[in-house]
Amino acid sequence: MFKPITGNKFRFRCHKDIQCFTECCSDLNLVLTPYDIIRIKNRLGLPSDDFLTKYTDTRFDNKARFPRVILKMNKDKNKKCPFVSSDGCTIYQDRPGACRIYPIGRAAMKPDGKTDTCEHFFIVQEKHCLGFQEDKEWTIEEWMKNEGLDKYNTMNDKWLEIITSPKNLGREKETAQKIQMFFMASYNLDKFRKFIFESNFLKLFEIEPALKEKLFSDDVELMKFAFDWLKFSLYGDKTIRIRPEAIPS
Repeated sequence: MFKPITGNKFRFRCHKDIQCFTECCSDLNLVLTPYDIIRIKNRLGLPSDDFLTKYTDTRFDNKARFPRVILKMNKDKNKKCPFVSSDGCTIYQDRPGACRIYPIGRAAMKPDGKTDTCEHFFIVQEKHCLGFQEDKEWTIEEWMKNEGLDKYNTMNDKWLEIITSPKNLGREKETAQKIQMFFMASYNLDKFRKFIFESNFLKLFEIEPALKEKLFSDDVELMKFAFDWLKFSLYGDKTIRIRPEAIPS
């Protein structure tokens, strides 16, 4: 199923007239990133809580430090994606990054303190897919650009730095609370926004007025801030400034 890419080129084309059209949109174990959730929930006009309840499951893997949010498949025979129709994807412009990059796979990690992301690409060649028999040839760079992946990777790699960090979460008795904070700041941005504006947060931390305005209205800016907050709250990185008057004497 997973094959190396020879010479940085591969052949693939997906279109409505191909016999296997939308077969790849069933029975998926599709992990959603924070940026995926922003794009889809805003496309649907749903608050975070409603989107998470209706369209996702949360999974805790013993091998993973943090919980994952998985797109919930329909309960029909083929377990189809809730957003697929006979005409294709109904949220195509805001589809998840994992759907955009298919049939390419990307293994990536961003070590602490490093500017560049370490990445490796491969072909995901499923038996049902006939797209590889088409005559359209791509390089990895052409495919990434065509599918609008640059922005997704930029956003997702900031989060990748958090979930792949080797840093310790601190005292064991604080771990459960930190996991809850991770879930809220990663997946439930509407709740995170309330946490900022309806608690003592702004009395404890220095937030510039211009940034505060963005956090109130811009989900992407809020997500970026959430990543800084997670580095601070999970690992103690100095990414958020505490107000001098809030520091105990």
